Amino acid sequence: MEGKPQILEHASESLPLTLHDTRQGAGLALRAEARGESALHSGTFGASSLADRHLAAGDAAGRLQLWDLERLAAPFASVQAHASAVNRVDGSGGQADAAVAAFEPASADQARDCWAVAFGDAHCDTERCVAAGYDNGDVKLFCLRTNRLRWGAALGDGVCGLQFDRRDIAMNKLVATCLEGRCHVFDMRTQHPQEGFASTAEGVEKGATLWCVAHLPQNRDVWALTGGDGSVSLYRYRYPDQRFMKVGKGVARGVAGSVERIAERGLSTQPLTALDWSPDKLGLFCCTALDQTLRVGFATKLHLL
Repeated sequence: MEGKPQILEHASESLPLTLHDTRQGAGLALRAEARGESALHSGTFGASSLADRHLAAGDAAGRLQLWDLERLAAPFASVQAHASAVNRVDGSGGQADAAVAAFEPASADQARDCWAVAFGDAHCDTERCVAAGYDNGDVKLFCLRTNRLRWGAALGDGVCGLQFDRRDIAMNKLVATCLEGRCHVFDMRTQHPQEGFASTAEGVEKGATLWCVAHLPQNRDVWALTGGDGSVSLYRYRYPDQRFMKVGKGVARGVAGSVERIAERGLSTQPLTALDWSPDKLGLFCCTALDQTLRVGFATKLHLL
């Protein structure tokens, strides 16, 4: 194992509740506690400035709420975002910019359940996109500037997690995690008019559901996957010699790279539902599992990649 990254558990804390999501903090000491009307399924600081650090969270009753972590008596804003549970929340911004748009099917006999969302392409004030993953394996990319569906793909298995390698740059890569242990990586730099974005797929041997994906803040080509078998895996993306080629009539078509697993570690006997990296300390992360335990761990030797 010399020279290769390793995943180690540093600390853990058992809690009297089921954990669905987590964000990196300073430690495991309980500083404040609040109880909402319904179970909170997901949260993000992505729509908040660094000074405010307001938490946007979605609950089982379909409400989207904003919480001030210094005043946890009640959310300072709440809106009925959906008729049923909010499965996943993501945010982008924290400053004065364009309005946010929301998409719902105008008419459908049976609306699909959306399990994952991710903001991306936020490289200027006018550009934003949202990627959404559904229970039937569909991935759809919505452009918030034009309020239109830009692209879609059918992956076959339900999409549990989505994340761009960076949300604040022109789209580069999108990773989707699925049921049955499948991980799909899309090269988002070149979109072919008919074939869409180039992609590569990676499967885990055990076939466990991949609950979430979390890119390393210090290296966008490395990410962690959390599994239904309680494991954390680290993967690295290798770019091809050329990222696109010219095909018929000079149209550009993307070329996908390759994916390499560089480390794996079992942390729980129950599914790991979420993982978040520290933006300051390379390799430090926190994760949640259905065993009602919050864990802090670290991955070593990432600076050598």
